[in-house]
Amino acid sequence: MPNTYQSELIKKHARLPARIMRMMTPHGEVTTPAFMPVGTRAMLNYLTPADLLQSESEIILGGNTYHMLCTPGMEIIQSIGGMHKFMGWNKAMLTDSGGFQVLSLSKKGSICIIDEEGAHFKHPITGKILHLNSQTSIDAQKIIGADIIMAFDQCTPETGGREAALAALDRTHRWLVTSCEAHAKNSNSAYGFKQALFGIIQGGSFRDLREQSTEFILQQPLDGIAIGGEVIGFDMQKTAEIIDWIRPMLPENKIRYTMGVGLNPQDLLDVVAKGIDIFDCVAPTRNARHGTLYCGEWVDDNDWLAFKGEKRILIKKSIYARDENPIMHNCDCYTCRNFSRAYLHYLFKEGLIAYFHLSSIHNIHVMQTTCRKMREKMGG
Repeated sequence: MPNTYQSELIKKHARLPARIMRMMTPHGEVTTPAFMPVGTRAMLNYLTPADLLQSESEIILGGNTYHMLCTPGMEIIQSIGGMHKFMGWNKAMLTDSGGFQVLSLSKKGSICIIDEEGAHFKHPITGKILHLNSQTSIDAQKIIGADIIMAFDQCTPETGGREAALAALDRTHRWLVTSCEAHAKNSNSAYGFKQALFGIIQGGSFRDLREQSTEFILQQPLDGIAIGGEVIGFDMQKTAEIIDWIRPMLPENKIRYTMGVGLNPQDLLDVVAKGIDIFDCVAPTRNARHGTLYCGEWVDDNDWLAFKGEKRILIKKSIYARDENPIMHNCDCYTCRNFSRAYLHYLFKEGLIAYFHLSSIHNIHVMQTTCRKMREKMGG
């Protein structure tokens, strides 16, 4: 496999901004649109790498920087030879910078304090203070060894108004410059593999700030572009609006990544129609574990696709106790080929581990099938 990162435009939809991109990474080729299952703590809950391969996953988000700093620690990851070996995943991987934890943990002031230099976390077990900033985040991501790494940013909260959005924007831009400088010293991982660096557009729900952030990020030596902030993926109507604001500014040859998008299959269809290439979300496996299983069908919708029907079922309901049907009639995942709703209902009610495995297989498979159907719709 060539030790390189490249991205190229393969095909565009005839009417919509949707497109097919190809990424070459040191750990394999990725064809977009591509959903990235999330392995925050160096594993995907109740799924193995073999399960991911069966679902046609080509890239994952593996090993959140904050969590990996806490445990097992960079020393152990480096001694094993990086996150790919540690997780047993030999295909493409993206990791995040820990910036989202700056938002989520700073809401609990004693756990995380933000200043102009970065974030100061209290280790959840030892109480030791961990300093996460644009330099230490890049250093950690070099040890993690993902094919795509993220510049350290401050995820913009939706509370606090314009003042909070401006403060996060300013820090994100200053930290981006330092991240680029750190990466430029050596663009390879600690194991000699080429790493791509993506910057993150912030600005909250303010159009002028989003445009300002996009302009700034496009001036930096970056391999790809992410769109972040608390609103992205949480409010899909606003997410689509923000993409429309900035898409005319974006270059065609770089990957576009909406962070945290993927609560439902329809969310993937919506952002790809707006010109997005990759996305990640913990929701498919989290939904599965809590008994929410995707159930619908993909139908043509004005030159594009829509996910129609029930969309999801709650397997705990007693109506499924004697239901011999699979979760989805048009799904060819391992779970739907071999097991009934009645069996899954029984496993869920009993709290048996097999349920968590089989349900997660199904929900991830539906997300990846959604991506495949979009590529087919565009002739890819």
